[in-house]
Amino acid sequence: MEWYLKVVRDNYANFSGRARRKEYWMFLLFNMIFAFAAVVLDNVLGLNFMYIGYGWIYMIYSLAVIIPAWAVSFRRLHDVGKSGWFCLICFIPLIGAIWFIVLMCTDGDKAENTYGPSPKG
Repeated sequence: MEWYLKVVRDNYANFSGRARRKEYWMFLLFNMIFAFAAVVLDNVLGLNFMYIGYGWIYMIYSLAVIIPAWAVSFRRLHDVGKSGWFCLICFIPLIGAIWFIVLMCTDGDKAENTYGPSPKG
C-alpha cells in the first residue's frame, strides 16, 4: 500500500526520474485490487452501465489514476535505460505487449544512467 500511495500522492504526474520494479508492480497490484473493488461496488449499488459491467465509480477511479499509471510506467522504463516513448510498443499486436512486460520485469541499471541515479541507492 505504501508504494501505491507513493506513486499517487508523491509522484502523481512525475514523468522524470526512475522507478524500481517493486514500485511499479506494487502500484499495479493495488491498482487492480481497487479497480476490481470499484467494479464490484458499481454492480452492488446498481450504478453499472447497461451491458458493460462497470459504472461511474470505476470510470472516476480510472480517470483519477491514469496519469500516475503512465508516470510510473515511464519512470520504470527510464530505470532500464529506455525512453518513456517505449510505452507505445504496446500498440504492436501481441509481441509489443510481451516486450513491454519483459521490460517491466527487467532489473534496472545499477549505475546512474541518462535519467538519474539508481533508485536502489
